[in-house]
Amino acid sequence: MTGTTAPKGATGTIGTTALTGLRTAIHRVDRATPAERDRAVDALRALAILGVVLGHWLVTALVADGGALRTASPLRYMPWLTPVSWAFQTLAVFFLVGGHVATKSYASARSRGTTYGQWLRARTERLLRPVAAVLTLWAVATGCLLVSGADFRTVHTLVKLALSPLWFLVVFAGLTAATPLLTRLNPLWPLTVVLHVDVVRFGFGGPAWLGWVNVAAGWLVPYALGAAWTRGELEGPRAGRLLFAGGAVATAALVLWAGYPASMVGIPGAAVSNLDPPTLAAVTFGLAQCGLALMLREPLRRGMRRPVVWAGTAFANLSAMTIFLWHQTSLMAVTALGLLAGRLPGLHTTPDSLAWVAVRLAWLPVFGCALTLCWFAFSVHERGPRRPTGRPSLVVRVHRVRGGPGRPTPKASPRA
Repeated sequence: MTGTTAPKGATGTIGTTALTGLRTAIHRVDRATPAERDRAVDALRALAILGVVLGHWLVTALVADGGALRTASPLRYMPWLTPVSWAFQTLAVFFLVGGHVATKSYASARSRGTTYGQWLRARTERLLRPVAAVLTLWAVATGCLLVSGADFRTVHTLVKLALSPLWFLVVFAGLTAATPLLTRLNPLWPLTVVLHVDVVRFGFGGPAWLGWVNVAAGWLVPYALGAAWTRGELEGPRAGRLLFAGGAVATAALVLWAGYPASMVGIPGAAVSNLDPPTLAAVTFGLAQCGLALMLREPLRRGMRRPVVWAGTAFANLSAMTIFLWHQTSLMAVTALGLLAGRLPGLHTTPDSLAWVAVRLAWLPVFGCALTLCWFAFSVHERGPRRPTGRPSLVVRVHRVRGGPGRPTPKASPRA
């Protein structure tokens, strides 16, 4: 029987060609990035996104309870895992970078004569465009689940988790719109607001709804720190050390003596959440994180000089909104499909043991594969439609070669 086989060495040749092409692409991204770009900013944004994604995948469990799914957290059953929430609750770093990039971008736009409306439209278009795809998919999915007779509690749990990232976008978009008013704001002002809100809520038994003031005021603190970074007020190493030490000491004092929860993420069933809405402890913890981020700028700049590391960071930044918006959907897709095989450990079981943690870690690559599929399907909504040939995009900047007019050289860099 005669079969068709690949020529000897063909497989190795294909692999070598693919590897060579990948190396070429990596070095092309490195060479095309403008020399003046601060790569540490992109690295911090990528780390913040990675922290949020891994944090949700590790501490959000969907437990199969009869015919329904309910949320649970390993932090409720194993409180000694609380430090995990300190490592992966990185939203303050994202707002720090967002405030720095937005205020720097606005100053640049004003110097070019760009109007506020034009600047805001450009800033928010890529931020909000991917949301339509998420809302559409989940509107259809919700309708199908309800029509098929799915348990209402399960549908509510899934939709709440899938759409939970949207609160962040609303706050971030609001702060972006207010950037011209925040360029000179001292972070102590919103910090004072958070302090007074918590004193009224917890010290004098004020209404619970008052805490929602901190959704804006609490995240304005790191955003205003980003504006201070743009003004050059946080450039020295001393600023980062002071923020880190002060924030860490204040957070420890609030947890040990003021009764704030030690976990920096919400735990189902807990009386008080540091994150929903943000408390003073969450804000002081964010100050410590921002201080650490500022201290890491120089090491990150050195690390980003490696082409392969920079290429991965650039890709993460270009796909930041897709990753952020779809990571919960990826988790739920794997969980739902897994039910077809029965109640699987680490996926549908109660997160109450080290065995669950070990198995959960093994599920992370599966969640990553599901997120990759979501990226292939929906990243086009973040990138936007193809631009006409010859028109420079936000990603590709065309510069003319010195001494050679008419010969353009493309320079690519991740969008801020």
